[in-house]
Amino acid sequence: MMLMPRRNFDLFDDFFDDGFLKGRQNSLMKTDIKENENEYVLDIDMPGFEKDNINMSLNSGYLEISAKVKKEENDDQFIRRERFYGECSRSFYVGDDVEVTDIDAEFKNGILKVKIPKKESQKQIEESKQIEIK
Repeated sequence: MMLMPRRNFDLFDDFFDDGFLKGRQNSLMKTDIKENENEYVLDIDMPGFEKDNINMSLNSGYLEISAKVKKEENDDQFIRRERFYGECSRSFYVGDDVEVTDIDAEFKNGILKVKIPKKESQKQIEESKQIEIK
């Protein structure tokens, strides 16, 4: 048995990176996370999902995103079926100081764009890390 050191939860650590989800679900909800001066932006691929079937919540500093795709009911016999039907979810640690009203989300063309503004305390910490070399 191999022991792995426990990671500290950094901002936006993905709960599922530890292999919790295996196989097919690892390819769902692929996410790019960008950082700029005032906010973090998550672009989450969600092709085939409808806006009404996507849920987002904020619980104890974790942004939780879940979605559902309903299976089409018909009598067709498939030789091969690769499209996903069912439920999937992702969870990101965004910090305890983020409020629900701070988060802005938009779903367009199969991409969920989530914007989370940086708090003043986060901006000051980042600025204080810079050391000028003379």
